[in-house]
Amino acid sequence: MATNAQLAAKLLRGAAGFFRTVGDQNEQIREQMEQNARTYEHVATLVEQDPTAEMPVPQGEPE
Repeated sequence: MATNAQLAAKLLRGAAGFFRTVGDQNEQIREQMEQNARTYEHVATLVEQDPTAEMPVPQGEPE
């Protein structure tokens, strides 16, 4: 049985694939979709490596 963190990482990677598919179909937003995909993949890795870690919130951003 998968842990919640494993499931979350799998869903994030699936979303990354979705962003890439959308970007492949629309040149105008390809760069933004690739950036989104890389961000989701990075967060998936963070969740897998340390599911309870805290990430600092940039100044001025709501927590």
